[in-house]
Amino acid sequence: MRFVPKALLKRLYNRSSLRNTEAGVRFSIKNRLSPARLEAVDHLRIDGEDVAPERVRLSMDGGAEIALADIAPDRAVAFPLGTLMVVDLAIDALDEGEHDIELVFRAPPFGRLSLSVSDRLGSGERSADMIPRDAEDDYAPAMVEARQRFVAERTGVELEHIRQFSFDPTMMRGNIEHFTGVAQIPLGIAGPLLVHGEHAEGEFYVPLATTEGTLVASYNRGMRVIRESGGVQCTVVGDNMQRAPVFCFENAAAARRFADWLKERTETLRQVCSESDRFATLKYIDYYLVSRFCYTRFNFVTGDAAGMNMVGKATFAACNWILQNFDGAEVKDFYLESNFATDKKASQINAMRTRGKRVTAECTVKRQVLRDIMDADTEQLYSHSKIASIGAMLAGANNNGAHAANAITAIFIATGQDVANVAESSAGILYTELTEEKDLYISITLPSLIVATIGGGTGLATQSESLRIMGCEGPGQVMKFAEIVAGTVLAGEISLGAAISSLDWVSSHDQYGRNDPTRQAQ
Repeated sequence: MRFVPKALLKRLYNRSSLRNTEAGVRFSIKNRLSPARLEAVDHLRIDGEDVAPERVRLSMDGGAEIALADIAPDRAVAFPLGTLMVVDLAIDALDEGEHDIELVFRAPPFGRLSLSVSDRLGSGERSADMIPRDAEDDYAPAMVEARQRFVAERTGVELEHIRQFSFDPTMMRGNIEHFTGVAQIPLGIAGPLLVHGEHAEGEFYVPLATTEGTLVASYNRGMRVIRESGGVQCTVVGDNMQRAPVFCFENAAAARRFADWLKERTETLRQVCSESDRFATLKYIDYYLVSRFCYTRFNFVTGDAAGMNMVGKATFAACNWILQNFDGAEVKDFYLESNFATDKKASQINAMRTRGKRVTAECTVKRQVLRDIMDADTEQLYSHSKIASIGAMLAGANNNGAHAANAITAIFIATGQDVANVAESSAGILYTELTEEKDLYISITLPSLIVATIGGGTGLATQSESLRIMGCEGPGQVMKFAEIVAGTVLAGEISLGAAISSLDWVSSHDQYGRNDPTRQAQ
């Protein structure tokens, strides 16, 4: 039998799930521990009153109802991790307000669990101003049209462009909720980008989705400079994805004892994580002690997926094992994420320790090539990069280069990446030096580039097409994709740096980046 700490047990109950139904009363419990079996419900009380077993029905994830009499050790019901158990009680309706619920049940491998919570009765009814949805099939064409009509009725805006799309809306399951239409973003192609990488080799045409004028043209010019200078070398030098749980103790000494215990069990935790998700491999665990808290960072490799959900699942399994096996002190509280992974936030720790892929792109720009194409001198770029690095330091910026976020955002939108990851992915370290021939060696290291070629939005219609353009769709392609992204970023650094040095920056935006003021909105 495994011990379940109070810090976890209290989170089994789904708060706000208590409501009256036509047949009585309903609430729900979710297995947030690990795979289990339900062998018996010993007793259930509402406001101190026992509910007779024959008045209780259970169902797992919307499946068939199960009577308590049909559950026994030799007829146990599977209760997998993440499963929602709905409890229906054939009793009189409850009054509005708070109610106490006590439930005692047996669920190996945890043994006998006792749950005691208070919850406020909910109505379960949707108000008229709530967006239409169907719990059974929310992506059916009829539901999509219902939301489009709802928006028109509520806002007075007829959806002419948002409602037009060319793919099956059922593809959106798992990518978006309340699917109503699409945001059509212009997409341009830059290239060819000549890459000499460890995974990407050859010339690539790069899709960029943006509404910023001059952006595609700028990257295209930078790619031309790189090509005529012999290409860009790209190397993936690191690969980590984190989840950062925190464990809370009575005092700092208990937290230190926990950290000492934890660092001796990496191999065991590696096995626990692999059993939870075979695609997430635990590399190592960092820990940092502050006050009475032990902050940890579980570091994984996740293959061709970005992996945030994968590492969350694997780390949760590891934390369950930890909480059930550590007996050196009481864990007062526990949170699966402490904000120390800095998900979707730029941070110094990710610049140092790597989040996602750590990629370096480097090129020696020929002096004459830069003059011919960009009308700029390598000496100007070199001098400007040193001065600009001081400016970035003064500003506390996460990048001493020019605009890595431009390329990364445009590629992310085009290829179905999680665009919010631009926050950490756009961090960069730019370095330049002049050769004896006055050519310019330039490199940029992206320490936390989070990309994927499977999962998330990468399999959607237009996004998968964009990945196919670069030969980066599907398994086995993520390192290649990371190198192409880094090479594209470097092309932008060269182009914008040259434009600033040659005083073409403002004039280029004035020529290519301004909308026609006489154009009417369509």
